[in-house]
Formats: sequence, C-alpha cells, structure tokens
Amino acid sequence: MKRYSKTKRIAAALLALILVAGCSANTPDIAATTAASSSASAAVQSGGSASAAAVQLADASASESAGFDEDDALTSWSEDSSTAIALNGSGANVEGAGAKAEGNVVTITEAGTYVAKGALDGQIVVNAPKDAVVHLVLNGAQIHNNDGPAVHVKAADKTIVTLPEGTDNTLTDGAVYADTSDDAPTAALYSKGDLTINGGGKLSVQGNANDGITSKDDLKIMGGTISVKAADDGLIGRDLFAVQDGSITIEAGGDGVKTTNDTGEDKGKVAIAGGTLNITSANDGIQSAASLIIDGGMFHIVSGGGSAASIKTHQDQNQGPRGFNRQAAEQSQSAAAAQTQQNDSDSSSAKALKAAGDMAISGGEFEIDAADDAIHSNANIAILGGTYRLASGDDGIHADTSISISDGTIDISKSYEGIESMNIAISGGTIHLVASDDGLNGGGGSSGSDASKGGAGSANGMLTISGGYVYVDAEGDGLDSNGSIAMSGGTVIVNGPTRDGNGALDYDGTFDLSGGTLIAAGSSGMAQAPSETSPQRSFLMTFPSTLEGGTLVTITDGSGAEVAAFAPAKAFSSIVVSGANLKAGEEYTISTGGASSGTVQDGMYQGGTVSGSAKVVTFKLGDTVTYVNESGVTTANTGMGPGGGRGPGGAGGQGRPAGGGREAGQPGQPAK
Repeated sequence: MKRYSKTKRIAAALLALILVAGCSANTPDIAATTAASSSASAAVQSGGSASAAAVQLADASASESAGFDEDDALTSWSEDSSTAIALNGSGANVEGAGAKAEGNVVTITEAGTYVAKGALDGQIVVNAPKDAVVHLVLNGAQIHNNDGPAVHVKAADKTIVTLPEGTDNTLTDGAVYADTSDDAPTAALYSKGDLTINGGGKLSVQGNANDGITSKDDLKIMGGTISVKAADDGLIGRDLFAVQDGSITIEAGGDGVKTTNDTGEDKGKVAIAGGTLNITSANDGIQSAASLIIDGGMFHIVSGGGSAASIKTHQDQNQGPRGFNRQAAEQSQSAAAAQTQQNDSDSSSAKALKAAGDMAISGGEFEIDAADDAIHSNANIAILGGTYRLASGDDGIHADTSISISDGTIDISKSYEGIESMNIAISGGTIHLVASDDGLNGGGGSSGSDASKGGAGSANGMLTISGGYVYVDAEGDGLDSNGSIAMSGGTVIVNGPTRDGNGALDYDGTFDLSGGTLIAAGSSGMAQAPSETSPQRSFLMTFPSTLEGGTLVTITDGSGAEVAAFAPAKAFSSIVVSGANLKAGEEYTISTGGASSGTVQDGMYQGGTVSGSAKVVTFKLGDTVTYVNESGVTTANTGMGPGGGRGPGGAGGQGRPAGGGREAGQPGQPAK
C-alpha cells in the first residue's frame, strides 16, 4: 500500500504539468501565511508532449522499476548443499561440484552455491552457462589480483554475491591489467551478466586500474556495508543500477554511480528504494543514462570538489541606462554560453544527481555539495517529498523541460541559479534558496540561443505557484520567467536584487496573480509588479532612497491595524506586496524603521506591535495594481522597451517603474 500511494503521488504531480493554469485560491492575511505552506494541486501551462512522457514514469515505484526478485534476496546457504572454496594464499582447495582450482585461479562452471573463505593472491572466475544462476558467498574472503579483476564473471545469467553477517571481505585489483583488449574487464568486481550483492556483512573494493564494481547488465544492491575506492567510476550497471538497502561509501576519480545504456528500450535506469549512499566523486555523483527514481534513503554527495570548486559568477546583463536593450544582451549572453558549451563539450560533468531522462523523487534525505548542478535532468523532474540540503556551483535544481514540486523541504544554501527549467510548477513544500543569479528561473531550460528551447530572449516558459512556501535570496532576478508567471496560492518572499540591472520580479509575458501572499523587495531600476489584469490586488512601492537591509517596513490599514510587517534581508528601494486581505478603495499607510515585538520568520513578523517607525506615505489602493512613491499614487513607467510589461502595449500595460515609479518622461521628479 505504501508503494501504491507513492506511485499515485508521482502521477498526480506529473499530471499537474499538463493542466491549464487559471485556478484561483483564497489566502489568509499576509502576516498569517508565512508559517504554513499550502498543499493545493499544481496547474501549469506546459509542453504537453514532454510532460505526457514524464507521466509514464509514474507507473512504477523504485522497487517496481528495479524488478527485485526472489533470487536477489537469496542469502541463505548451508555447507551440505554448497561447494566450499578454501583460499590459501597462492591457491585454493575446492570441495564439491561445479568449480575447480588451477594455480591461483578458481573457476566456477555450473549453477549453484559456492562459499569462499580465506585469502587469495589470484582470482575467482565465473564461466557458467548463460542461463545459470550462481550464488557466490564471500564468507570472510580477501582476494587480490594484480593482473585483472579479483572476481570476474565471464558468463552467467545472474551472479549473486552474498556477504554473511559479521564477515569482512576485500576485493582489490592491480593498476595495470594483462588484458587490454576492447572487451577487457575494467573493474575489481566485474560481471558480464546481472550482478546482485546482498547480506549483512562488509565488502571493501579497491579499483586501482579503473572502476570498482561493474555489471554489463543489471547491478543491484540489496544490503551490506560496501566501501568502494576507484581510480575511475565507483559502481556501474550498464542497464540498471538499483538499491533496496545497505550502506554504500564511494570515493571515485570519475563518477560515483552510473548507468551507460542510453539506447536500449527501458534500459539505463537508476532506481533507489532505500539505503545510505555516501559518495565523493571527481565527476557526477549518481548519473543515469535514462530515468532516475528515488523513493527513500540517505544521500551524502560531494561532486567535483563541491560548490567551492566552481568559478561561475553572476553576470549582470541588465545594468544600463533607460532603454537599455536587455533582450539583445540576453541573446548575446546565450550565444556566448552556447559557444562556451561547445568548446567545453569534452569537459567533465560534476553534478550530484543527474538523469538523461525523467527524474522522480518521493522521499529521502539529501545532503549535496556539487561543483555543478546539485539535481539535474535533461527532461523532467518531479519532487514529491524528501529533505534537501543543497549547495551548488551552478543550479540547485535544473531540468531542461519541467520541474514540479509538490512536497518536501528544500534548502539551497548556495547556487548560481536556485531552480531553473523551461516550466516550473510549485504546489507544495517549503523552499529556501540563495542564488548569486536568478532565484526561480522559468524558461531557462536547455542551454543555447534557440528560442524554441527557451533560450534567453524567448517568450517561452512558465512559472506557476499554486501552493507551498518559497523564500528567495537572489543577486539576480528573484522570480524570473522568459514567458509568464501565474500565482494562485502559497507564500512567496523575495529578497534582492540590490543592483538596478535586475528585479525582484522579472517576466516577459504576464504575471497573473489570483491568490496567495507575495512580498518582493529589491532594487527599483528594473522593478516589475504583477499584471494589471490580475484578480488579486497588489501594490509596488518605490522609496525615495535605498534602505538598509533589516529595515522594517510596516503596512497598516485605515483603522491602524497592521496588515504586514517585513524586514528585507538586504538593501532595497522597492517592494511589491499582495495578499487576499488587501481591499480596493481602502487607505493604507507605509512606514519604515522601528521594531516589532512579534515573532519573526524570514523577515516576516506575526503578532506583537510595531514601535518607533516613521510614516512614508498614505495612499488609496486601486482595483488592480497600484504604483506608489513617497508622494502617493503614481503611474507605472512604460518606457523600458518591448516585451510584456516592459513597454506600451505590454500585457496589462503594467510596465517597469524606474526612478522611483514616477511618471514617464519625468525621471527624478515627484509624481504629479
């Protein structure tokens, strides 16, 4: 029943990506919504064909996708029904049928159970019929082969390696293999057929030549304490890598875990149902050639030396005088990025979780420090639960096509861009993120300048928020969409940017705001408000000067009751506020400074009273978006050039206020 429930949750979240946006939701008072997140269903305008493909992923849990069977769980054995292999240094004694020892090589030729114990400076070879199931019990075995794999499965349908409880086992190879042909083995434990490792004992693997453990078919870990150190990749399953349980520690000079079959139908998957994975890798932590499904487990991944190893920095392309062609600058930046990507096509990838296909995560605890993206898919990502502590030298979470977040606790402490995809849908969960560039970036899918792929300057992409709690600290744009934004529920708090070349809100199409609570503080040079066609009321206040971070901003209604009290974390000169309790035609007062006796979360104060503040302005709220400066209600600037909300004729004509939101043609002067 538990697996069935998770499957349904995955299906619901991914199906949300092909629904049409437009639902509105009522939200409580602004000050009362910061501590809770909504669990409303997501609705997002998205690429139907791509999202429909993602829905197919929801048909199986990790266990179902892995296809764990009775053979995988086989750990029992007895001396009476097994063949004993006594390892004695330079040779071995075999008692029973199906195996023979010649010098320092033991060869298994039949299906059955084989129990190896002792030390061998040599090799165990499995060369059984192609339909054979070989059960190899490492009952306290230490095997070193200086010329190749310690265990080499040349032929068998499946080899099951059992680690009995209380045993310590070691497999090591040499730095140079005798066989250097194209079809030569490449790992200390190498299998051409399916390979399963189970039991409650310990296994240490040292891959001095290349890889630690490799299966050319399926590699499944059912249990045990497994430690792998590899010159190149740690664990490889060509067609499948799957974990049901166990504790796995990997130190890899290449990828930590990977699958490699990117052409076979339903092949190349990674499926993890549980267990503990501690991975330190020079390249990717876990890399799937197809889909990646995680139902649970504990993950500690450091890839590429961690986020500190990244040299990527924010490029402020938006700074410039009024009329600065931001679109052209973005296109130029995108073209340069595409050229850089082409030049670096052979460079190493250092992502933590990476899938060439779809990715679905319904549970687990993740602590990730990645030089590149922390979580990455070339297609779609669905996050339905779990706890995430992410630090990234590039994106915290990135998918080329779509990202759906319906549950979970996500803390991105460091990133270039926090969450980036062509389409982003947030319907639940709690998200805190810090970004040196954009916080949430919709329309930022595949790299390159092709507008059809959501490249910079295109009007593609959708950012939809229907529930949850989102806190953004960004040096670039806070909420950014190359297309449109739709918000119908949840709570969104944005801090930053501090430079006028970016905005707390940035969109090229429309920002339809029909529900939820929004507070976005930042610079004023490129500030935007929601579209004037939005059902829910909002206002954008532009202050006469920049205020220091930590300065309290208080909004009170005509009766003096507090509507909201917020202290932005960084310097700011504008603030956008929206909530269901804002009423058209009512007077509101904006004050700054002072202190609140209420409880605070992410700069939002609840309860208590404010003392010592100074009134800045009192104004009457309009029917849709109201633009305010220190002199009162003013108009939006519409002289920022083409694009929705940036120029005359833009969606709703809302524009970007500059120079304190004063009337167009009167920069630097009070509004009339």
